[in-house]
Amino acid sequence: MGHFSFYLSTIVVYFGIDLMAAWALNLQYGYAGVINFAFIVFQAAGAYVAGTVVLGPDTGTNSYQHYILGANLPFPVPLLAAALAGAVLSAVIGLFAVRRIRRDYQAAVMLIVSLILLQVVTSDIHLFNGANGITGIPHPLYTALGFSLSSYQWVYALWVLALCAVLYVIVERLGRSSWGRSLRAIRDQEDAAASLGLNGTLLRLEVFVIGGAIAGLSGGLLVEFIGAWSPGAWGYAETFVIFTALLVGGVGNNRGMLLGTLIVPILVLELPTFLPTIGYPGLIGAIQWIIIGLAWMLFLLLRPRGILPERRFRAPRPLADDTVRSAAARWVARVLTLGRPDMAPRGPRLGAAAGRAPVPDDVPVAGDPAVATARVRQAPSGADEG
Repeated sequence: MGHFSFYLSTIVVYFGIDLMAAWALNLQYGYAGVINFAFIVFQAAGAYVAGTVVLGPDTGTNSYQHYILGANLPFPVPLLAAALAGAVLSAVIGLFAVRRIRRDYQAAVMLIVSLILLQVVTSDIHLFNGANGITGIPHPLYTALGFSLSSYQWVYALWVLALCAVLYVIVERLGRSSWGRSLRAIRDQEDAAASLGLNGTLLRLEVFVIGGAIAGLSGGLLVEFIGAWSPGAWGYAETFVIFTALLVGGVGNNRGMLLGTLIVPILVLELPTFLPTIGYPGLIGAIQWIIIGLAWMLFLLLRPRGILPERRFRAPRPLADDTVRSAAARWVARVLTLGRPDMAPRGPRLGAAAGRAPVPDDVPVAGDPAVATARVRQAPSGADEG
């Protein structure tokens, strides 16, 4: 039971972290149409920053690795630093990557950015210890709580799920706000949105930064859980896992991300990792990526909106005052019944609603046969107009 509890708590933690990443990418792509193939870069930035600000200086016991930002910040400041790192990096990249360009060009730019940053971090040993990465990152509050490792993992899992609950409320409110509707407008018809005064570039940059901050936070949670981070953990292929979760769950639907995350990153990738090895080494990994590729293509061809499609927004009807509503109803009735004496409304007129004395019922109403009708006839040709 102890091994199963350890395994299950690990899956729960990974599910919560991957779900945060899916919500972040859904904001960028699902709501604003930003094809961010560099998404994993922002998660990696949060992981590196959160790891190095708790490791302390790269001297003494840490002299075997080299990194910047060596500090000993208390919990939960490293997570805030991770979110800030993701936001700052996304702002820098977004200044040139989210301008109004063709979406296939934008996807290519993002992919190139991710490849460049991966090579830079891998080659420069003084940034984050090169290809070896950083290790020895302590678990937050592990010593202070005094739990066993298995019990601590459940505490950490609950912490991650609590953050997921808060984040869900935030992204759902953002999506339903006027800001979220503006994002959908520039995603679907940017020219029409621009005619209404919406700045597409600024809106994309805003959602890009928010998504980058959430990605950085998810990276910080992940590195504090596993205790290490290296370039091998954030190859560009990892971004396609999150994109596949979006396509499967339903692009633009935050609830769909729950289903997509459970199916793709958890059931397809994480679940087999803890199972006994089958066949030759590398067979399971190859099958996993084949399944992800097939899921990507099949959902694009057969169900591009995903299992839970994006829900249409329905604006609530404005509530009108009873007097105004009654007056408006009478006015509509007059317009609709104009020229139809049998259906002309009688009783108190609109003047009663405006504070004037009501017109008696015995006064003829426009359209009654008793009302004289003025007719204008064209003067015969040659007649005097005076």
